[in-house]
Amino acid sequence: MKNLRVLWIVQLASAVVLLVVLLSSMLQNTQRSIDQVNALHQQVIKQLLSQFSGDDYNLLVQQIRNSLNPQQLQLKTATGKIVHEHNTATVLHSTAEQLQAAFGYQRDSNQINSADNQLSILFKANLDEQDSHFVTQFWLTLLLPLFLVILPLCLVPVRQKSEQKQMSQQIAGALDQIVNTETKTQPELQLPDTFEQTRLTLLKVADFHQKRQAELLKSAQQLTEDAAKDTVTGLPNRNRFVQFYEETLRDSKHVDFGIFAITRCTELQNINQSRGYHEGDKYIIAVSELIQRAVAGYRDAKVFRLNSSDFGIILPRITAKEAENFGAQLQSRLSEYQKLAELDSVAYTGMVNYATGKVLGELLAIADTAISLAQTRQSNGWHLVKDDGSSEQNALGFGNQNWRHVIEDVLENNKINLLVQLIQPASRSAKTYSEVLVRFYCEEDQLLPTASFLAMAEKLDKIIDVDRLIVETALSTIKNKNLQDQYFGLNLSSRCIHDDHFLIWLERRLLKDATIASRLVFEVSEYGMQQNLKTSKRFIDMLHRNGARLTVEKFGTGMTSFKFFRDIKPDFIKMDGSYTRHIDDDKNNQYFIRLMVDLAHRIGVGVFAESVETQEEKQMLESLFIDGTQGYYIGKPQPI
Repeated sequence: MKNLRVLWIVQLASAVVLLVVLLSSMLQNTQRSIDQVNALHQQVIKQLLSQFSGDDYNLLVQQIRNSLNPQQLQLKTATGKIVHEHNTATVLHSTAEQLQAAFGYQRDSNQINSADNQLSILFKANLDEQDSHFVTQFWLTLLLPLFLVILPLCLVPVRQKSEQKQMSQQIAGALDQIVNTETKTQPELQLPDTFEQTRLTLLKVADFHQKRQAELLKSAQQLTEDAAKDTVTGLPNRNRFVQFYEETLRDSKHVDFGIFAITRCTELQNINQSRGYHEGDKYIIAVSELIQRAVAGYRDAKVFRLNSSDFGIILPRITAKEAENFGAQLQSRLSEYQKLAELDSVAYTGMVNYATGKVLGELLAIADTAISLAQTRQSNGWHLVKDDGSSEQNALGFGNQNWRHVIEDVLENNKINLLVQLIQPASRSAKTYSEVLVRFYCEEDQLLPTASFLAMAEKLDKIIDVDRLIVETALSTIKNKNLQDQYFGLNLSSRCIHDDHFLIWLERRLLKDATIASRLVFEVSEYGMQQNLKTSKRFIDMLHRNGARLTVEKFGTGMTSFKFFRDIKPDFIKMDGSYTRHIDDDKNNQYFIRLMVDLAHRIGVGVFAESVETQEEKQMLESLFIDGTQGYYIGKPQPI
């Protein structure tokens, strides 16, 4: 607008100057033309006067009018008598005369005196043509400067519209710059000086937008973090675990390996029901802290909460031996917490090797089944599935649905095979037996991993049916092969010895074959016996009523008190294999087994050792007065 105002002022000044110049030139030209006409009139009238004689003034007037047709004509005699007078002035003539007079150009009448004719002639020339031309030029002269003055005014709306469009584009560009900028600095807005206030306002908008954008970004980041974080423990949740696995391990260009573990808080449901959800949360938090302390010594280790009861653990680039050390360390921490919290157990851990490219679903299935295996062993136990291509790892990846089908097929078609492994007596007076071992087969008659099969049967609530099949098959085989003179040991799951219906069935089955029953020894893990002392005692009493006996296997892995030992009073205990390995070099294990042998013998309980693999181990155990030894060195499993 400022430029337009300047232009208009310049145009106005130019128009005024042009008007003055044009009017001056036009007036001068008009005056010259009038002078020429007046001179012509004087010449003609003088000529007519020279030719005039007599007193016929009308004739003279007629001659003058025919020759010149003056606008004004007056004939006056010497005596002052006006013999003729007329005035034919028009509006156009009056207008032209007034305009010329306004600029200082007066039109005076012309007078000719003739002494010869005694006449005085006063006239004004007829200037209609000149006046018409003058008026036309005058208006044209006025219109041209007026046009020059009005033109900028006419261009104002167009100019304003153009400027508004330009400003709109500049402001839109500035807003785009504000909206799209990702920097924390103020954007540079190029606007005319007349839009300084607008520019300042836009800068304020930019500042507000940047602050708001930062707040929204922070809020979005917080929402993303919250969506990937467990609210109870603060650990990354399952969504974050899946994302991490897919990005880092599944599709990674770099080869990676390590151990993946799931730790399951098996007491959560019981605590929620008996103590309330607040105590359940405290229990979960405590376990998460124990796990985090356990993994603290492992580089790049990560812990996730996969669901309400499961924690996922990634231990990159560690060997199977290191994984076993981790499992033992975590078990120790969990067992300490178990004492403080007065729980039957805390959590169990299943571990499996992983490598880049391994399918997550398969990994989870194997780790899940490994937990079931850990639960069959000892309180807060763990189990590591090694990536050695064994049938165990392949079978563990079946998935629940496939396992259910496999187990049902075994039960329906009796696809089991019985083997026996001798427990060799250490002396002639020692009483031992042969442990019955079971092998399971799938539809294709391929051997299934026994521990995995039993763990999945436990998980899928099929273990009681499996134990019934084993007991029934063993009794029938002993009877059919006429082996009633030998002693046999049968393994039972902890679920069975606490199930009333199974105990009723078992007692009836033993009563049916009473002769064989007196030759049977049932093996139950120490952990299984600890789960419910009342039902454990009732189970033992039932066995003894029917002439059968009991061995507490995997002894020494739990937290059994001597009072429990005396109250239960099993017939035999079988020390866990962890005490047997390299016992010839382990003074601590030697001392512990010697102590247990003394205590057991005082109350009439026999002590066996399993997993004996060398002559040195056997000799050391016998020197500690063990009652019997079992293992591959003693004798491999044989068909019954």
